[in-house]
Amino acid sequence: MTPGTLLRHWLASALPPERPAWLPASVHRVCETRRDADLYLAFSLAARKTGRQPLVFTGRDLEAADQARPGWCPSGLTVEQAARLYLLLATLADVDVFERRLNQLCVTADATEIVTLYRGLPLYPQPGRYRLRAAEGLRSSMKPVFEAIAHHNPYAAEQLPEAAWNQMVLKALFIGSALHPIAGLDQRANPRLARMLCDHAHERWAAHRPVNPELWRCVGPFADADALTDLARALQTGTPYEQAGAALALHACRLPEAAALLQRHRGLLFAIRNGSLDWSTLAATN
Repeated sequence: MTPGTLLRHWLASALPPERPAWLPASVHRVCETRRDADLYLAFSLAARKTGRQPLVFTGRDLEAADQARPGWCPSGLTVEQAARLYLLLATLADVDVFERRLNQLCVTADATEIVTLYRGLPLYPQPGRYRLRAAEGLRSSMKPVFEAIAHHNPYAAEQLPEAAWNQMVLKALFIGSALHPIAGLDQRANPRLARMLCDHAHERWAAHRPVNPELWRCVGPFADADALTDLARALQTGTPYEQAGAALALHACRLPEAAALLQRHRGLLFAIRNGSLDWSTLAATN
């Protein structure tokens, strides 16, 4: 199945029973007239016509989504959001027309609509065309807009160059957004990002502010001597939550000194080895 087919399937049982024909009729009208205005009108009416209730997904639904588009996670979509994405995909003209329509919708969208458009980035044709659009969304001061691209969305990991990716991860920390929902976080970690995150930790310490323990996740695999000093500090002076993050980072570090540091914290080392402490359990306890 394609993503559009899956969206239609999920919507079939979720649309209000008194208005089951509105969405297919709107798709038919746009495909028949090929008028941008008809698409824009249907897009704006979607909330009123379909409702904002959340879609309910089974494990099989999520597996089908990943098969249709690797990395695609529809969890959290509302009926309104799914209907809008289906409208875009079902009325797909040539790629130039699609890009023009998408750009216009982004210009006029309200906060809810722009979140939907950014969540759809991995589903659009020729995804490399929308890198600048994604970069604009990541600059947003609105946390839900930023997270529509950064969280549970494979687009950023696949399309952003290293500098933009690093800035996205750093911004997540600045705005208080979690790191663990970022798709591809471990795969896109890199030495430059590790240095940036250590610098961020120093800024937080200098201001007597706590350091998000998830920060160390992207540091451990690339830790140098200076980073080891920072991790040792987190182990010695951090909260139990911060100490757990530093221990996980040290466990991922290739330097022999990291093992020696961990040996001084046998409780954390034991928890890591028996599987009761990992980045998922750490995130769940925050």
